[in-house]
Amino acid sequence: MELRRARLTDPLVEPLLQGLAEEYSRRYGLAIGTGEMATTPARQFEAPDGAFVVLVDQGRTVAGGGVRRLTPTTCEVKRMWTAPDRRRKGLASAVLAALEKAGRDLGYRRIRLVTGPAQPEAIALYGAHGYARVPVLDSDWGAVAFEGDLSQPAGAPEGALRPG
Repeated sequence: MELRRARLTDPLVEPLLQGLAEEYSRRYGLAIGTGEMATTPARQFEAPDGAFVVLVDQGRTVAGGGVRRLTPTTCEVKRMWTAPDRRRKGLASAVLAALEKAGRDLGYRRIRLVTGPAQPEAIALYGAHGYARVPVLDSDWGAVAFEGDLSQPAGAPEGALRPG
């Protein structure tokens, strides 16, 4: 398997976006191609403010995600996804570690994300990696938000954040 940086418009990212849209449709009843996924500009996931990574296995995109600027000191994780047949194998943890590194490399000190109540696997993942639950702003759908500190000392294990 190979972890690669990619643009949101890269053909390697298309299976991830399609899988994520199908997941949201199944879990939340959201129409594919609408909402935040359809309106967020791809450039938000490019330097100097963001990054996107994909995990590729034998030419197949099996996991990935991105970070984008939320504030000058905080990045936000978006588009985290793992192929259903590859879940529970540590791939999401590898992607999360890569996104944390990308956030640090871009100069962010904090990392934040929001997930949904119908995604208990995601809630467990972020909690297991040291993310602290924080209040959700402007949510009426039961969203769950987490935040972590990217300013950990050198040599601290990636993917194991101190609560913020």
